[in-house]
Amino acid sequence: MESVPVGEDATTPGEKTIQTTVALDGTGRVIAQARHLAADFLTRIQAEHGLPVSQRAMDLAQLVVSELVTNAVKYAPGPVLLDLRIAGDTVEVVVWDSDPVLPLARAADAGRVGQHGLEIVMAVCQGFEAQREPVGKRITARIALLDDPGGAVAGAHMPVY
Repeated sequence: MESVPVGEDATTPGEKTIQTTVALDGTGRVIAQARHLAADFLTRIQAEHGLPVSQRAMDLAQLVVSELVTNAVKYAPGPVLLDLRIAGDTVEVVVWDSDPVLPLARAADAGRVGQHGLEIVMAVCQGFEAQREPVGKRITARIALLDDPGGAVAGAHMPVY
């Protein structure tokens, strides 16, 4: 697992993009590593860049990373790319895998055992996108770094497909 630290954003001269990218080998053991990477990344942006991150955002980022990487490992052969980046007041969790089939959230079913990961991700994120790439697909989930000042949980927006 190799990460790429903070870099320059090519689209906005002089503006820093805070991100880390890692290639995962596609085995089940990388799921825990990916969760730890997310926690370390958010802890680092707090310490080094002074960006506030709520405990809720820290927990949700790890949950979303876990669910998306689990799905990639389970359904796509080969490596997985995980990219974490700060975009305004959100953390973007981006997962690429080699399978071009886009995920579909299933209808809620309390009797169904398993296969609730995408439902969970979409329920806790402020934004969700799934797009085909020339090879495979890229899933992007956005999580608010802070809750509303009044203590209310930042609301989820409808997903974009």
